[in-house]
Amino acid sequence: MAVIVQMRKGETIDKALRRLKKRLDREGVIREVREKQYFEKPCAKRRRKKKIAKFSNYLRLKNENM
Repeated sequence: MAVIVQMRKGETIDKALRRLKKRLDREGVIREVREKQYFEKPCAKRRRKKKIAKFSNYLRLKNENM
């Protein structure tokens, strides 16, 4: 999974780096690397996903009632 950002004519390095970071963020590369940085036990993974689902459901119900 190679992410390539070509520098445009007259573009500064800062702008090219910003485009690269946005692209990496959109594709989820940074999030994936952070998740795999440390081992997470399967039961902890399930617990985390269940907690996220519960919170998402709460927000959805709250927005429906408004």
